[in-house]
Amino acid sequence: MPLTPAPVEPITPDPVRQVPHTLLTQSWLDLTFLHWAADPVDVAPLLPAGTAPDTHDGLTYIGLVAFRMYRAGWFRMPGIPYLGTFPETNVRLYSVDRHGRRGVVFRSLEASRLLPVAIARSAFRLPYAWARMAIHRDVDTVSYTSSRRWPGPRGARCRIAVHIGERIEEPTALEHFLTARWGMHNAFFGQPVYLPNTHPRWPLHRAELLHFEDELVTAAGLPSPAGPPVSVLYSPGVPVRFGRPARPGGLPTP
Repeated sequence: MPLTPAPVEPITPDPVRQVPHTLLTQSWLDLTFLHWAADPVDVAPLLPAGTAPDTHDGLTYIGLVAFRMYRAGWFRMPGIPYLGTFPETNVRLYSVDRHGRRGVVFRSLEASRLLPVAIARSAFRLPYAWARMAIHRDVDTVSYTSSRRWPGPRGARCRIAVHIGERIEEPTALEHFLTARWGMHNAFFGQPVYLPNTHPRWPLHRAELLHFEDELVTAAGLPSPAGPPVSVLYSPGVPVRFGRPARPGGLPTP
């Protein structure tokens, strides 16, 4: 069914809405963002019902984002040191719903802690996978490795290494489009869900891709990237809060 036209929220480096009720807290550290342009027609079938590809100058994007999850926790309680801290790598698409809310759609999320993977798969219906992972930082170089354990395809790998460049004082419109995403679209028992988030403005750096091997994008049902990424960015990270699923289009809440 075609989406009903609605005003689409602006692309801004600062949060577009308040998140008064905290569901989850976490920090995302040592992030590398790799992006490839894609035809919206090709990715539309992979998005949840009620959403469409979000576009910038007629194109949408496939993102591969590697980082360190730090102290994930519930509500406003202190984050968990061990179980809440682990490497993560996700494959994501960019979405907009009929209410004009922009977000991301995760096609896969690798994490190195089995218990958080099991909780995210069962409680949030997110496509998390348990993987053997590592992150190494050496002055201005950071590398990420991942090999999937469960579920399949077992052994799906990703290896990324980047050189961190200068701080970006004025990110481009595309760089804001790819990073300043204030919510997540998902499906929960067949119903659309929108989970809002908020965090400070991204500190972004230019980055040079030194090494790249990947099987996660194709394992997520997407075509293998053709050529080098059109955008390579690094960020030291931000603290993040997720709110309760938003209405309309969210889970029923009290």
